Amino acid sequence: MKKSNFVALILGTIGVVFFALGMCMALLPEWGMFNPGIVCGVIGLVVLLITILIWRKMEGKAPIKINAKTVGAVLVGVLGALLLGVGMCMSMVFGKMVLGIVVGLVGIVVLLMLIPLVKGIK
Repeated sequence: MKKSNFVALILGTIGVVFFALGMCMALLPEWGMFNPGIVCGVIGLVVLLITILIWRKMEGKAPIKINAKTVGAVLVGVLGALLLGVGMCMSMVFGKMVLGIVVGLVGIVVLLMLIPLVKGIK
């Protein structure tokens, strides 16, 4: 395993754990930790963004260019992840199983739309 991949693995794991814990803290009313959950989730997102920058630098790749396609792909990814998470919460926490499954499936479809959006269809 290359050093850049190992560093990305470690930092990515740390970022995902912080983000997931923050989502749980913010979205589970039983925990009563909405504000600390938002802070924890933002810390996870920042670590994940730093991971991308560090990995690209270690691989010798050019920095990511911010254009309309990149911003659109990020927005579609965020929307899909949020829909999937809301669907899961509706199913598991709020007892709305059918509606939660439908919303979660819509989130999965939105995330699957990222493949042709980013890679294109040949």
